[in-house]
Amino acid sequence: MEKTFWKAADDGKVKGVKSILRKNPSLNVNWKNEERGAHTALYAACDNGHDSVVSILLAHPDIDPDLKQENGKTPFWRACFSGRTSCARLLLQDHRVMVNEPDNSGETPLFWPAYKGHQDVIKWWIASGREMNLGTPGEYNTDAIGAAKEEKKTEVVRLLERFKSDPAKTRSEVRLELRINNGQSVNLHLLISHLSFSFLLFISWDLTFFFLFSFFFHNCRFPCDHSTKAHQGAVRRLS
Repeated sequence: MEKTFWKAADDGKVKGVKSILRKNPSLNVNWKNEERGAHTALYAACDNGHDSVVSILLAHPDIDPDLKQENGKTPFWRACFSGRTSCARLLLQDHRVMVNEPDNSGETPLFWPAYKGHQDVIKWWIASGREMNLGTPGEYNTDAIGAAKEEKKTEVVRLLERFKSDPAKTRSEVRLELRINNGQSVNLHLLISHLSFSFLLFISWDLTFFFLFSFFFHNCRFPCDHSTKAHQGAVRRLS
């Protein structure tokens, strides 16, 4: 059943994902598909930009959002690489996600969106207040500004250099541009997913209340970074 569940997440079949979860309460939501590089359902959903599925999975109490596939890439790493802005936003607002975790070759989550010019992903990252590892200048796989310069991603270079020079000011400007309240920001999409997940599995009102409480406690503001690995060039979390 785990493989069927994985395929539904990979295809973005929201109803299928919900149905399988409802009928199989003991399902291993962190199952890795060894035929596809040990990808989890969350990883597959992030890779393909299925934000509705990502919301459902993040709301599951057993989900591990940082499980790596065989090359060491996390779901957040993949969302950044693929330019899946909506998925990256959901992951940025989850306090469990380690946003600076590199893959096995040392490539950081920020390196590829800078290289590819995924400016929206970078803007939402800055707006979140999460710690952002800009990398070591001149070091391939980590130097985000250098990668953007190499590929002539002028706007990305300007954005990251502004952020490096004055993180607080840049964050405020980006949040204004994205129309985010500079005080508190509640992710309505994430709240709805918690509610729908509770009702979906027919769990008690007590547990539904617990989901709501935990959501507001952890997500009423963009959370801090809990990355386990520190790197040179990291810009500290903004308060």
